[in-house]
Amino acid sequence: LPLLLKATLLRLASGSYHPFYNGFYYNHIMNDNDDGQDKVDYFSGARLVVETSRDPIYTYNGANVTLPCHYRYEPDLGPKRKIRIKWSKLRDDYTKEQDVMVAIGKTYVAFGDFKGRAHIHQASRHEASLVISDVRLKDDGKYRCEVIDGLEDESDVVDLRLKGIVFPYQPPRGQYRLNFHEAEHVCQDQGAILANFNQLFQAWSEGLDWCNAGWLADGTVQYPIRLPRKPCGGVHLAPGIRSYGPRHRHLHRFDAFCFSSALKGEVFYLDHLAGMTLEEAKQSCQDAGAEIARVGQLYSAWKFLGLDRCNAGWLADGSVRYPIVTPRANCGPAEPGVRSFGFPSKGRFGVFCYRER
Repeated sequence: LPLLLKATLLRLASGSYHPFYNGFYYNHIMNDNDDGQDKVDYFSGARLVVETSRDPIYTYNGANVTLPCHYRYEPDLGPKRKIRIKWSKLRDDYTKEQDVMVAIGKTYVAFGDFKGRAHIHQASRHEASLVISDVRLKDDGKYRCEVIDGLEDESDVVDLRLKGIVFPYQPPRGQYRLNFHEAEHVCQDQGAILANFNQLFQAWSEGLDWCNAGWLADGTVQYPIRLPRKPCGGVHLAPGIRSYGPRHRHLHRFDAFCFSSALKGEVFYLDHLAGMTLEEAKQSCQDAGAEIARVGQLYSAWKFLGLDRCNAGWLADGSVRYPIVTPRANCGPAEPGVRSFGFPSKGRFGVFCYRER
């Protein structure tokens, strides 16, 4: 046999080669002199296992939610040892993490937007669940629960999804006028955020059909088609999400797909006999202790609160719309939805107002 192979076989046969597996786990540590001599074999005694929910956890904007995470040792080590718990939020492609919080025992630190909203729930032995209060739209996504015990480090991922609604948005200037950053801003102005792919797919599965391409949160441009037709990719393509892929975030211009969730307040309608201009509508909402509603708020009230009004009203962006839950004569198409009159420069209408509870 070649000399190198003989030496390897002799070393394995001598029993001096570490680490090895016999049902327990060893970490082989060299000494500080770096002379190749063993300093210590650290024996952990058991395998660390971390588990989260296999199914997505669903919640709403403004709610409190618990992301379950538990760990155990195989075999069981008895009383819980002092370990370090770290929670991170992942990008959809797993390329980057946002620190959420770190905890050792009862001491913990939350980071960024999670300060004051996140803490560890440890109601049972070996629990490392994360509690997020006052959930925000951008909390939607994947979270990593990581448990560190000495030199052992194991993790698992749980998916947090907000129940909400996706709506396409065009600004008053018309179709395909928004670069990625402008799309982010217009969604925020409407009480929403740019939708992600999972949210758009869910909306498509619930019936959303829209032939204009729009930005998503990952910088891709896509659109959902339920009924294939010539202007929307062709009649021979199957229904689904059409994708232009990633586009240049500054140069390319499209519409936006925005995502909004449940409301913390209520949307209500006001009208005067002769109708109102946009400025008069804003003042009427203020007089009622409210503010003129945004587009995302109207969509949320329609979906989650059953708002049904066959009267057109102003919204904060200068558009005129009305929500229909039960289609009927003289109230537009035969399907439920939020109807739009666009952005009229003239005219007198009612107004939809929003007030916090």
